[in-house]
Amino acid sequence: MTQDLLNHTRIHSRPSDLRITDIRVAEIVGAPFTSALLKIYTNQGIVGFGEVRDGASATFALMLKSRLLGENPCDIDRLFRRIKQFGGHGRQGGGVSGIELALWDLAGKAYGVPVYQMLGGKFRDKVRIYCDTDADRPSGTEMGKRLKARMDMGFTFLKMDLGLMQIAHIPGTVVGPAGALEPFYHHAGGMRPKTLDERRHRNAIYDAQNVMHPFTGLHFSEKGLDLMEQYIAEVRAEIGPEIPLALDHLGHISLQDGIRLARRIEKYTPAWLEDVVPWQHTDAYRQLQQATTVPICTGEDIYLKEGFEPLLKAGISVIHPDLLTTGGIYETKKIGDMAQDHGVAMAIHMAESPIAAMACAHVAVATENFLALEYHSVDVPWWDDIQIGLPKPIVKDGFITVTDKPGLGIDDLNDELLMQHLQPGVTGIWQPTDRWDDEHSWDRTWS
Repeated sequence: MTQDLLNHTRIHSRPSDLRITDIRVAEIVGAPFTSALLKIYTNQGIVGFGEVRDGASATFALMLKSRLLGENPCDIDRLFRRIKQFGGHGRQGGGVSGIELALWDLAGKAYGVPVYQMLGGKFRDKVRIYCDTDADRPSGTEMGKRLKARMDMGFTFLKMDLGLMQIAHIPGTVVGPAGALEPFYHHAGGMRPKTLDERRHRNAIYDAQNVMHPFTGLHFSEKGLDLMEQYIAEVRAEIGPEIPLALDHLGHISLQDGIRLARRIEKYTPAWLEDVVPWQHTDAYRQLQQATTVPICTGEDIYLKEGFEPLLKAGISVIHPDLLTTGGIYETKKIGDMAQDHGVAMAIHMAESPIAAMACAHVAVATENFLALEYHSVDVPWWDDIQIGLPKPIVKDGFITVTDKPGLGIDDLNDELLMQHLQPGVTGIWQPTDRWDDEHSWDRTWS
């Protein structure tokens, strides 16, 4: 009688019998950038939510479908080890990472516990948000007023852009070969070419934007440095000296120019200076951090924890992983713990929908050396409404409060809203992806 009762009582699910049956996507734009939201379906009606990193293709996730169908999503580590060879640095990590998020969401829902509990529990109840604000104001004073408005909303940590593209239009501010700046006025990923010549033009811009910093020949002049120092001075005059202010998007400049700028702005106490040179140039980061008292930060484009270790040994001050590039929730937790062993704080990069935001929040509450989580959607009025089930606003007074709901805490997604924000050329959401069911290759990487 007791066993019969158990057989007909559904507390959460039967985790050992859970199987993946389908993976589908919704490709949207404006939250704040392009996003590919994921649903992983199961034989017990439980659905897990994931997301491919901003700016990346849904294909990075869908190509993994044939390797996951029929599997138990609760075997997160085993499945991650199977698919992680198909990820890579930058946006190439988006597919593996997005799938991994959805597996954690499914496991939490299957067992009836929040993701943070499966990571070992909480170090904090609330997650501090840093409000990232694009440099679209003509002066430091105007930018400072905008940031002050963020402070009035409750944000206690700020970030803004400071670099090449804010001064490049002013004569005498940048030293470089003729035409070297031109490609940086465009975004190759956002172009929609129609002819072969347009495609060649787009690809030429893409190639130019992929030239690493030491090889561009671009440098700040003294006039350029003066203007950037003036900009941050004007910002500080508006927001005051006490609130943390991180700096990003310096441009594709040399290590030496990064050092020159860092020394100029030390007196304004930046929270950190981000991605000064490519993360792969570990020795350059060592030289940079040794040359300035400004905390140096990088990491949003690094896939897997192994990529962070050389930077930690080089003496970097803040690491900045993006869950949708690192490999996902568990890998980022490992990265944070490894950074703590080196005495380094972990901020988290995030520029996506509430799915990614909540995944980051669960890692943040479960990681002791967490510093602050990026939020880039404060000006997107419909961002909160993408999800159903979490209290709104998700970000309140500059913090996310993580609930004890199972998984990521999201019950469903707002399909009607998603249909209003489709990427160009996309005709619908959650459409069949059967063409990926039998994608196959001999994946073994050794003989």
